[in-house]
Amino acid sequence: MASSLKAALAGLAAALVLGAAAVAAADDDTARRVEQSRAVVADFAKTLKGELTRAMSEGGPTAAIGVCQQVAPAIAADASQRTGWTVGRTSLRVRNPANAPDAWEQETLRGFEARKAAGEKPSELETYGFVEQDGRKVFRYMKAIPTGKLCLACHGSELDPAVRAALAEAYPGDRATGFALGDIRGAFTITQPR
Repeated sequence: MASSLKAALAGLAAALVLGAAAVAAADDDTARRVEQSRAVVADFAKTLKGELTRAMSEGGPTAAIGVCQQVAPAIAADASQRTGWTVGRTSLRVRNPANAPDAWEQETLRGFEARKAAGEKPSELETYGFVEQDGRKVFRYMKAIPTGKLCLACHGSELDPAVRAALAEAYPGDRATGFALGDIRGAFTITQPR
């Protein structure tokens, strides 16, 4: 009886050690994926801001509309190709219908709004984890995009008539205006295969 109890305890101990090792490996994998996602988002944000700043200084806000319409998707496509992930931007109030949020993104964006209302800084809001998508597990990451001063020329409440006209032509169904400084404009979004 004592030897069977020892064997059972030894088996239990081995299972606990293996289980702890699996949890540690999963934690390491998640941490690695988060850091990689943060780096891709930081590069996307820096590149996009640089392009917008350049366009604004060379041609004003109407020139910046072309950056968001053509350059931002190219930046996302380049990041997606380099990483093998799906990289993009989304919002609860989209300008481009192709950027409409899926169900997980909608839930995450609403969560960001609730967290902002509870006092968290929009610039620090992020969410990540493994989720079921189309019958398979994937890693999802989102980082909030706070509305900055630069954004207000095309996303604010008081738009120049030329900007309003250019937006109406480029985006007939535009819902991405009326933001104030510090509002959550949307989010960068990443899906990594498991």
